[in-house]
Parts: sequence; structure tokens; C-alpha cells
Amino acid sequence: MIKLYIQATKPGIIFGNLISVIGGFLLASQGHIHYSLLLSTVTGMAFVIASSCVYNNYIDRDIDKKTERTKNRVLAKGLISSQCGLLYATILGFIGVITLYVGVNVLAMLIAIIGFIIYVGVYSLYMKRHSIYGTLIGSLSGATPPIIGYVAVSGHLEPINLILLIIFSLWQIPHSYSIAIFRLQDYKKTCIPILPVVRGVLTTKHRIIFYIIAFIFATLLLTMYGYTGYKYLVIVSAVNILWLCIALSGYHTKNNDIWARKVFLFSIIAITTISVMISIDGTRDHQKTIFYLNDKMLHNKN
Repeated sequence: MIKLYIQATKPGIIFGNLISVIGGFLLASQGHIHYSLLLSTVTGMAFVIASSCVYNNYIDRDIDKKTERTKNRVLAKGLISSQCGLLYATILGFIGVITLYVGVNVLAMLIAIIGFIIYVGVYSLYMKRHSIYGTLIGSLSGATPPIIGYVAVSGHLEPINLILLIIFSLWQIPHSYSIAIFRLQDYKKTCIPILPVVRGVLTTKHRIIFYIIAFIFATLLLTMYGYTGYKYLVIVSAVNILWLCIALSGYHTKNNDIWARKVFLFSIIAITTISVMISIDGTRDHQKTIFYLNDKMLHNKN
């Protein structure tokens, strides 16, 4: 039974998002790592992300039954009752929000709540089933983890948070569109109005190329504004260009499914590379790092 509840949280999605949370945290930390704060941030975000995934499974349980990819999800198969799933998601979310409030800071908690509302309330409940722009809206929630990791340390918003939002939002779109292409028949069965279903695969390929190019330029901003060094620039640029080359090969492929899977898999490599490189090659030479622990100590003295 425990295994079923773990499966309902989509552990793979949690893990992927936590990598970017840690990336944002370490970028802000600049080598001065507050481990208890990191643990609270990761734990709180793990529960919030898990909650959003269970809510998503609850909302989509009707359409999940119709597709090969999702028909074995525990809520779709009824292995966990809808009522238990809803209660489980609520408890997970409550624990996550409280953990961020008590162990991190209010700003991190608020951003997590905003990301949760966008994903569950706006995307899952409405946009996914009613609008071709659902992917664009959903990408905003997927971009919040590195921002939360960063503000967990800084305690306030900075221009870099906007850069991270742009980078991770742009990444989400070709990542999601590539999934939609190799799962096209599933999306058609459920009448989800995602781009390749509504406008066709060729148009989707154009959009994938456009967003990857925009993503590549966005990743350069971190070095241009002094937040990362040249190791980040070289390695991330090399990986991104390779991703673009794979995407461009879609205009000559005879098998869209295989091509889309390659674009999808390499998208994971690209975003993981960014998360790792901002962790180990952050500079922020133009600003002093403001640490949450120091703020808290100063507050206690006053």
C-alpha cells in the first residue's frame, strides 16, 4: 500500500525538480552552504511538488484511463480511492507549505504556493483541457523550483530570479511538445488541445526550434550579468547547441516518434546540465551574497 502512495506522487518528477531547487540554492550560497536550510528547502519543496502531482492525478484520473502512458496510474486504476487521493494530496501540500514557512522563509513559501496554484488550479483544472496555450501557462509553475532554491538563501527577489524564470519556462515548452509528438495518439484520444493535435507536427517542430533558440539565448544571460563563470558558459552552450542540432534534424527525419524521444531525452540532459553548472560555477561578483542565516542572527540581536 505504501508503494502505491509513493507512486501517486510521481517520484521522477519530484527528483527532477529538486535538482533545479538545489541548483538555485547553491548558486545563491556561493559555497557557504547552510545545510539545515538546504534540508528544509528540499523537504518542503518535495512535499509541495508531491502534492501537486497527486492533485494532478486526481484531476486527470478520467482521461488517464484512456491512454497507454497513464492507464496504470494508481488513481486511474482505482488502487487508491479518489477520496483518499484528495486527502493525501492535501496533507502533502500542508506539510510542504508549513515546512517552507517554518524552516525557510515566507517568500519561498509564497512562490511555492503560486507555482502550485498555477499548476493545479490554472493548468490542470482548466487550461490543459480547454486551451492550446496550456503548455505555456504550465511552464511558469515548472520554472519556480530554482527560484525558490535561490530565495531560500537570499530571502528576497533579485533580477536573477527573472532570468531563472525565463530560462526554465522556455525549456519546459520544447520538452512538453516533444512528449506530445511521440504520445500524439494518446493526446488525440483524450482530446487534449495541445499544439501538435491542433496545429500539426510540422508547426510544432517550428515552435520547438524557436523555443530552443530562445532558451539558448536566455541561458547566456547568467554569464552576461555575472552570475555564472565561463565554465558554465562553455559547457551549457555546447550541450544546448547539440540539443538544437537534434531538434533541427526533425526536418529530415522519417520517424517523428524516434526524433521526438531524442529531443525529449536531451532536454533532460540540457536542464540537468544547467542546474549542475549554476551550482558549481556561480560567481555573482557584482553583488555580496545575503544569507538567510545572517539575516536571522541580525534580527535576533536586535
